[in-house]
Amino acid sequence: MSARTPITNFFQTRGWSLHPHQSDMLERKDLPALLLIAPTGGGKTLAGFLPTLVECADGHDGLHTLYISPLKALANDIRRNLQTPIEESDLPIRVEDRTGDTSYAKRQRQRADPPQILLTTPESLALMISYPDAARTFAGLQRVIVDEIHALADSKRGDQLMLCLSRLQTLAPGLRRVGLSATVDDPSVIAHYLARHPDPCPILHADPGPPPDISVLETEEAPPWAGAGGRYAIPAVLEQVRKHNTTLIFHNTRAQAEIFFHNLWLANEDALPIGIHHGALAKEARLKVEQAMVAGQLKAIVATGSLDLGIDWGDVDLVIQIGAPKKVKSLVQRIGRANHRYNAPSKALLVPANRFEVVECHAALEAVRAGELDGDLRLDGPRDVLCQHIACVACAGDFEADGLYAEIKSVGPYSTLSRAAFDDCLDFVATGGYALRAYDRYQRLKERTPGIWGLRDPRAARQIRMNLGTIIDTDKLKVRFKGRGGAPLGEIEEGFASTLSAGDTFLMGGQIVRYESMRELTVEVSPRPDKEPRIATYVGYKWTTSVHLAQRIQHMLHEMRFDALPGHTREWLELQAKVSTLPEPGRLLVEQFPRDGRHHVVVYGFAGINAHQTLALLITKGMEENGLDPLGFVSNDYATLIWGLQPVGDIRPYLQATGVRAALDRWLQGNAVMKRAFRNAAVIAGLIERNYPGKRSTGRQAAFSSDILYDTLHRYDPDHLMLRITEEEAMRGHIDFGRLELLMQTVGDRIDQVKLSRVTPLAAPMFLERGIVPIKGRAEGKLLQAEAEKLMAEAGLSLE
Repeated sequence: MSARTPITNFFQTRGWSLHPHQSDMLERKDLPALLLIAPTGGGKTLAGFLPTLVECADGHDGLHTLYISPLKALANDIRRNLQTPIEESDLPIRVEDRTGDTSYAKRQRQRADPPQILLTTPESLALMISYPDAARTFAGLQRVIVDEIHALADSKRGDQLMLCLSRLQTLAPGLRRVGLSATVDDPSVIAHYLARHPDPCPILHADPGPPPDISVLETEEAPPWAGAGGRYAIPAVLEQVRKHNTTLIFHNTRAQAEIFFHNLWLANEDALPIGIHHGALAKEARLKVEQAMVAGQLKAIVATGSLDLGIDWGDVDLVIQIGAPKKVKSLVQRIGRANHRYNAPSKALLVPANRFEVVECHAALEAVRAGELDGDLRLDGPRDVLCQHIACVACAGDFEADGLYAEIKSVGPYSTLSRAAFDDCLDFVATGGYALRAYDRYQRLKERTPGIWGLRDPRAARQIRMNLGTIIDTDKLKVRFKGRGGAPLGEIEEGFASTLSAGDTFLMGGQIVRYESMRELTVEVSPRPDKEPRIATYVGYKWTTSVHLAQRIQHMLHEMRFDALPGHTREWLELQAKVSTLPEPGRLLVEQFPRDGRHHVVVYGFAGINAHQTLALLITKGMEENGLDPLGFVSNDYATLIWGLQPVGDIRPYLQATGVRAALDRWLQGNAVMKRAFRNAAVIAGLIERNYPGKRSTGRQAAFSSDILYDTLHRYDPDHLMLRITEEEAMRGHIDFGRLELLMQTVGDRIDQVKLSRVTPLAAPMFLERGIVPIKGRAEGKLLQAEAEKLMAEAGLSLE
C-alpha cells in the first residue's frame, strides 16, 4: 500500500502500522477466494475491508463490497467501526446495513442506489437476489466478505448463503470471496466450503497471539448434582464483576440467561449496572443494551449466542461462561470477547452448572491449552434449502435449468449433487410432486421452452419472498406492555403462552411481568416485581457436547486424571471406580441395579442428549416387545437412564448396530418426530407457508396442515421427495442418528455390563434429572439437596 493513500495517512496519524496478515490481505486482494484465520482482536475484519477501502478511495459507482455476518448486531458494530477510518480519510464511501430491522423504504432505495459497502445477513441476501433488478444491483460487485464463517458452515443458513453466492458469481463473474474466522477446527474444510468447487482457496494464518488466561471459577459452595443454571455461583460471579471493568456472562440457552439475570439482580446489593441480551428480546431492548455497552455504562451483561461473535464493545476484560461450553471452538469464540486487542491474552472463567460439568469444564480447558478445536459431522447440503433456492431464483426471472444446476454444483456442500436429485427438486418446486400436482396452489413454475423455467404466476413471487429463510420460527408470540403504545419486550413460545392464565407471572428481559390478555397474536402484560415468576420458555439452540470434547472426558475418566479437579468431584469419581467402573473410550459402559422396586439400566454413551434420547426410545421399544415392561427414561449429554418392572438381563441384543437401525426404521414410521421434521423441512422447502400478506398462520394451524400433508403423502406417494428429505432431516436433526451410528460403529461388541445391588455414584445424578422430586418455587434448592444427599448416601458417598 502506497504511503500516499488516504488509509496509510489514517494509520500514520494514529501511530498505527499494519499487522503482517493485514498487509498480506492487501497483497492477495486479487485472488478469487481467500480464507483468513486470525485471533479475536487481531484486526481480521479490518484486514478483510482494507482492499475495499483502497480500491474505493478514488470512487466506485454502486455496490463494491458485500459483508455478510450471522448476526444483525455484528453488522451494526462493523458499520460503527468502519465509519471512523472512512470519515477521517475523507473517502467517498457509503456504508449501510440491510437486515430484518431495516425499514422497507430504505431497502427499496438500496436496490436502486446501493452503497459502496453493504452489511447484511444470509436471509436478507436471499431476498435481494430474488428481485428482478438483482442483476443491476449487483452488476459492479467486486468482493464478498463472510465474517465468522465457521458459525455459518455447520448450518442451513450457511448452505443458503453459499447457494446465494453461486448466484452472485453468475451476476458478477469477477467476484472475489473472503472468509474470516478466529476459530476453525479444520481450515481445509472451510476453505473448500468458501471457494467455488473445485477451485482451491488459499489459507492465510495470522499470528495466533498469546494463549488465553482461562480457569474454573472457585466458589465457596460446591456445584449441585444436577441442573443447568449456575445459581450457586452468583456470589463469586458478583465479586468478579466488581473487580473488572466490564464482564460478559455467557449462557447456553435464553431461559438459563433469564433465570440467572433475575437471580443476579436480586443479589446485586451494590446496584451495579447490569444488562441482558438475547435473540428473543425486542429490537428496542437489544439496541438499548448495545448502546449502553458502547458507552461503557454497564459493569456486566448476561448474554447468549447473540453476543458470541466478533462484536467489539466497551472495555470487556472478563468473560464468564456459565455451564459447560459443550464445544471447544464455541468456548474459544466466547473467550475472545475479553481484551479484544491484538496480542493481549483473553481472560475467562468457567462455571460448571453441576457436578459432572466440572469434569467437562476441565476437559475443555485441556483442549484450549492444547490448541485443539472440535469439528462436527459434515454432511451434504440439505435439499429443502435447495428447493427454496430454486424458488428464490425463479422470483428474479426465468432461468435455464442447466445453468442453475452448474451454479449449484459449484457450491461445496452440493458439489456431489446428481442431476437426477436436482431434477427431483425442480419438479417439486414446479408441481409439488406426483401426489400434489393436481392442486393449483402447488403449481408454481412453468417450463416456457425446453430447459427454461419461470414462475407460472408472477404474483407468487411476493408469497415466496415472505417465506424465505432457514430459521424455523418456533411459534413465537410478541410480548408488550398493555395499553396504547405499550413498549415491546420480546417474544415467547406459543406453547408456553397457551398455558398462561390471567395473573400468571413470568420473566421477560430480566423483568417479572404479569399476563393480562392476548390480542391479535400479542401477549399483553403488566409489570409485577413483587411476584415469584414462572420462566418464559425459549426453544432456541439445543447445545450438545461435541464428539471431540466427549472423547476427552472419557479419556480423563479412564486415566483417572483427577489432580486438577476439586476435592468433592475427585472423591465422587474415585468412589465410582471403586463401586463400579469408569467409562472408557472405544467401549460402552452399561450399569444395571435395582432401586425403589424398579430395575434400572444406565448406558454411558457420551453421544449427546439427542442421540441418547433416540437410543433410549429404541431400547425401551425392544424391552416392550420382549415383555420387560419399561416405565420411562431420562437422558443427558453423557448417558441415558431407563427403568422398568423387569430386569433387562443381557443388553447386547438391544445395542447391535443393525438391530438399532431396523428398530429405528420401525419406530420412525408412526412417530411424532417424523411429523415435526416434515413440518420444518416443508416450511423451508416452501410446501407449507407460514406468512401471508397481512397475516401469519399460528403454529397450531401450520402443524395441522403439515400433519394432513404428511399423512396424505405417506399414504398415496410414499416415495415423495419431501418424505425422503424428512427422513434425512430426522436422522441428522431431532434424533441425531448420525452420532448414534458413530457410537455403535466405534463400540462394536466392546460393551462392559456391570450388575450391582444399588445405585452407583455416577448414575445417582441422573435420578435428579428425572424430576421425581416435586419442585415448587423457593423450596427447589432444599428439595434437590435433600434428594441428592439421599441418593449419594445410597451410593456410598458421604456429603458431610
